Order: sequence, then C-alpha cells, then structure tokens
Amino acid sequence: MPQTIFASPDQDLQEVFDQAAENSVIRLAPGIYRQKLVIRVPGLTVIGAGADQTKIIYNDYARKEHPIGGEFNTFRTYTLAVCADRVTMKDLSVGNDALSPEIKGQEVALSVCATDFLMSGCTLTSTQDTLFIGPLPCDLIGRYEGFLNDELRRGGWLRQRFENCLIEGTVDFIFGCGNTCFDRCEIRSLTDARDVGYAAAPAHALIQEEGFLFRDCAFTCEEGVTPGSIYLARPWRDYGISVFENCSYGPHIAQEGFDKWNGTRRDLTARFYETPAVPGRVAWINRK
Repeated sequence: MPQTIFASPDQDLQEVFDQAAENSVIRLAPGIYRQKLVIRVPGLTVIGAGADQTKIIYNDYARKEHPIGGEFNTFRTYTLAVCADRVTMKDLSVGNDALSPEIKGQEVALSVCATDFLMSGCTLTSTQDTLFIGPLPCDLIGRYEGFLNDELRRGGWLRQRFENCLIEGTVDFIFGCGNTCFDRCEIRSLTDARDVGYAAAPAHALIQEEGFLFRDCAFTCEEGVTPGSIYLARPWRDYGISVFENCSYGPHIAQEGFDKWNGTRRDLTARFYETPAVPGRVAWINRK
C-alpha cells in the first residue's frame, strides 16, 4: 500500500528505500545523507527540502580499490543508483565529493538505470562523469557481465527527464545512452587541472533515433574556467546523439562547439544538432 514516509539524516536511508511500498512518497528532512544508495522499488517519489538543504553525498572513485578486489571502475562509483522504473526526485542534491579526477578517475554522482525517471529542481554535482544515463553501450553490457550487478547492466529503451536542474562537472559529466530530455537546466562546468572539459558524452546505438535533448538550457561555468576550453559534446560511441535547442552559452564554450573524440573518426558518424545555428561551429554537425 503506498504511503508517505518521513526520513532524516540520522536514519539509514537505504533501509527506508528498501522497505517503502511501491508508489510511496518519501520526504527527506534537511541535512546531509552520507551514504551510497540504490533505489530498487518502482514508483517512488523522493522529495527534499530544497537542493541547497537536502544533500545525498558519497565519495567513491574509479581508481579506488574495491573491497572485493580490483578497482571500482566508473560504473560502481555512483553515490545514488536508480534501478527501478517510474521514480521521481525533487528538491534535493546528489553529489560525489571525491575530487581530483585527474588522479582518481571518474566519480559518478547519479546513475539512472531505469525508465520513466523524472528529476525536478535538483542539483547534481561531481567532476568527471557526474551523471550516467542508462542503458550502457551494448559492448559494455556484455563486457561487464559478472563484474557489475545485473541491475546496473540493464539494456533496452530507457527514458529520463530532467527539468529546472543544475548539473555540474568537468569532463563527460553527462554520459550514456538514454533517451533523455534536459529542459530549462543549468549545465555548469567546473575548473579542472587538465584545463579542458566536455559537457555531454553520448553513446547511442545506430538503431536509436533519439538521444540527449538539451532544450532551453544555460551552459555556464564557475570562476576560473578558461574561456574556450569547454566543448558541448563529444561522441563516446560512434553514433551518439545530442541535440541543443535554444540554449545559451557562456564564453567558456569553445567556438567549434563539438569534439570528435581524439583518435577517432566519429566526426563522420556522430549525430549532433544545434538550433539556432552558431557561427564557427565544426562543419560536421546538423547533418540530415
């Protein structure tokens, strides 16, 4: 039976998630919830007291030694993994505060391996690989069998929506293969010791006709990011899709706008589109 549940930082939030009935509402009190969490119950609505007040934070990173041996790998570094369908999250933040990605590698804050996911009025913050939007590329689903839990290797057609959110990071900080809409979000680049960054890294398969859509989003940066050092997207796999509609850009965005990914020929295959057209962009976008 659906219920309304109230939780506070002194509780075990994983236990709260696990014991909630399908379609329940969970209201999180202000404070810091320092836990690594997975949502496995469908239909949950998780509501905080504001993105600046209710914060879920952890600090795993790719090159960290895992308790069962080997390194964590990108896809086990999440602070929160959503592995159930029809989950809604509002008015809270999810972060990974490991920092120093040039040393530690990828540091995922939120991993969404589910469909019909909605996030509204939230903040996602980390550095490299802040937000993973499933599914994984097909080759990784096979490669990671026996390494990642099955719930993190889910395939199929997955849909997600982010509205009025702040998403911040440094390198490839929005990545994956989801059919995902970002509506009126702020996409904020942070400083990085490598002095180059990429907002999106799509990896959609050729059979997918829709991918990442950034609509009416503002691409901004924190103080100290070098002008012209950030690219809107680069294709993580050959046929990645990213569409930018009526977005605004700060001076940190490179005039070329897009990168093909070093050492590849993905400029021949990537599906990147931008409207209205911006002078100086690479010639290989907006192909029909």
